[in-house]
Formats: sequence, C-alpha cells, structure tokens
Amino acid sequence: MSYRKRTAVLASAAALAGSAVWMAAPVARAEVVDVNYQCKTPIGDKSAVSPIDIKGVERGDGYRITMSWQKGVSSSPVELGKGAMTPSATIALGGADSGTLAVTGPANDAAIPANTPIKISDLSGTYTPKKSGEVTFTAGVLTIKALGTTTTCTPTNDPGPSLTLDVTAASGGGTTTGSAQGGGSGPDSGAGLPQTGPEDSAVALGTLGGTVLLAGAAGALWLTRRHRQAGTGR
Repeated sequence: MSYRKRTAVLASAAALAGSAVWMAAPVARAEVVDVNYQCKTPIGDKSAVSPIDIKGVERGDGYRITMSWQKGVSSSPVELGKGAMTPSATIALGGADSGTLAVTGPANDAAIPANTPIKISDLSGTYTPKKSGEVTFTAGVLTIKALGTTTTCTPTNDPGPSLTLDVTAASGGGTTTGSAQGGGSGPDSGAGLPQTGPEDSAVALGTLGGTVLLAGAAGALWLTRRHRQAGTGR
C-alpha cells in the first residue's frame, strides 16, 4: 500500500474514532424549571413559584446532587432567628430509575424577617445508580421546620426534570442517601470537579476527539518521513 493510501486510511480511522467517542458520550442535560409550590403552613395555605436548578457532580460510583432555589418560598408571620429554620426536600427519580432522593442542607445562617419569602439554602444528597440508563431528576416535596412547626410545600404544576443523566449502575446495586451539608457554591459543592452540564461534557469530549485526530496526524507524518527516507536510501 502506498504511503498516500496509508495516510488516507489513518485520517479516516482517526475521524471515525472521534465520531465514535462523541456518539458514546454520556448524556447530561440540565435546565432551570419553574416549580409552583402549594404550601401547607401552620397559619394556612400559601403558594409560590420558584425556579429550581439541579446539578450533578460525579464522585466515585455515584453523584453529588445539589438542588437550588432561585426565589424564596413561603414566609413566617414572625422573625426566624439565625439557625431557627431547617429545610429538606425530595427529588423524584424517573427514566431508568425510580423512587426519591432525599436532599438536606444547613439551617439559615442569618435571621429571616417576618412576612418575607424564606430563602432556601442549597440542598444536597448522594445518588448511586441502581440501574443503568438515562435517569431524570425532578423537584419533589419541600419541608421547612421552624420554631417547632412544619411547613410542607408540594409542586402542583407537574414540573419537568431539572437534570437528566446517563448513568451506569455500580456492581451490587446502589442506594440514595441524603447529606447533612449544603451544596452549590460552598467548599463541599465539588469545586474543581467536572460538572455534568452539557457545556462541560462538550469541552471534555472535544478535547478527547482532538487528541485522537492529532494522534492520527502524527502517525501519517511518521509514515511519510519513513517513505522518503526509504526512497533516498538513508
């Protein structure tokens, strides 16, 4: 086979390899979804709409899942002092998996004035896949405990998933557990680790595809130089 044909074959193989890597890439889609909460409070029913963002960071055989509220939900007729309010929530799993994931977070780090929307801190938990495939994460029930009372907020608008992941089950099955620490922007949020958003996946895959193409080009250059050396008797 001539060196020109070898070069063409190597270039084609590199391109196909890059395409195969791209097509086999894990699916990761995230979007902010408006959730209409209907809350049962000690002083009556209330409602509020908040955009919900759910992110996942891969850790070992599982994922660190963080749920964030962009607007406050419910309110209190009296001021809630620092540390008086503790939130928790559930995330509904769908697709290849089912059930719920419990997410928890810290108490409020500052006083919340009376009759103002309660800002929920980022809540997080650890998800370990029980089944392989595409799994969706959708906002579930929010629970707020404060001053000996409990407020339960339930989505009523059938919100769509805020996060979709293509996961692989760990050997021996998996579990879903809550975390006592908040996620998001804090030091426990997985800073420095690759997030599962589509932009990060695209960058990583683009880099890998480029590496494959560069390797093919290097092989073609080596064959060309060897052919020239053979022709000159060196």
